[in-house]
Amino acid sequence: MSQQQYNLIVVLGATASGKTRLGVDLAKQLNGEVISGDSRQVYTGLDIGSGKDLAEYGDVPYHLIDIIEPGKEYNAFQFQRDFFNAFNDINQRGKLPLLVGGTGLYIDAVVAGYEFVQVDKNISQREQFADMPLADVQQILLELDNDAYQATDITVRPRLYRAIEIAQHENSLITPPIKTALPDIKPLYFGIKWDRAVLRQRITLRLKERLEHGMIEEVEGLLAQGVSHEKLEYFGLEYRFVSQYVAGQINYEDMFDKLNVAIHKYAKRQDTWFRRMERQGATIHWLEGTGDINQQAQAVLSQFKKS
Repeated sequence: MSQQQYNLIVVLGATASGKTRLGVDLAKQLNGEVISGDSRQVYTGLDIGSGKDLAEYGDVPYHLIDIIEPGKEYNAFQFQRDFFNAFNDINQRGKLPLLVGGTGLYIDAVVAGYEFVQVDKNISQREQFADMPLADVQQILLELDNDAYQATDITVRPRLYRAIEIAQHENSLITPPIKTALPDIKPLYFGIKWDRAVLRQRITLRLKERLEHGMIEEVEGLLAQGVSHEKLEYFGLEYRFVSQYVAGQINYEDMFDKLNVAIHKYAKRQDTWFRRMERQGATIHWLEGTGDINQQAQAVLSQFKKS
């Protein structure tokens, strides 16, 4: 596999694995720019809970961070479009794009060339779903599309409803849609892995730090700006549980414990997604988190050449 070409470096891994630091280090060394592959970092104001860590970037340019207001929706279809715009812009300026993030669906959307279609919301169906137990709605998606079931955060109703609408649309097509020409992506994957027990410690420590450094105040500020509790649920685990705490639905200890457990489960789902990518043909070069990950990455890079 030596001397194969690549035109994109992908840095992936579970939450709290150290992706941003490696991505920034590689960008500095390879005359690159970072494209965030995180589904929440696109939103302004979601700073601490989404782990933007902008101070780590220094002079390294970054893309797809703080590009949309939190009251608006953003999905993988939009991400794919915005990614390719950034990818082409970076390439045209003679620099190397680095996709850094842990949202598996967003990564696959660009490296696997997903074909997205515009599907309208089914408001009446959503109203019916709202009266149904969550498990019953989840079963509907499972029966429609097992892959979508595995890829979707099925604990968030709006995401679950959307996945069902898309699956229903795709199942209704008599002929496949006409494919759109997408840029030719030649990815070189780096993944950061940790022993499960160590990763759990890192997740818990980071959660404590985020709460101490203003995550509760961040959620209160979003609510004050008019972002609803329902919308905060859509933004994922940290915002969901902190929102419940701010609303007085749970106490601080329950919030911390439930959120900590939920993030650990999310890390496992991320790992499952990355293993799925490998089964589908992606070669991920796994770097040991306990070692010098930059040095390990350089050893891999020496076997390849940039496109």
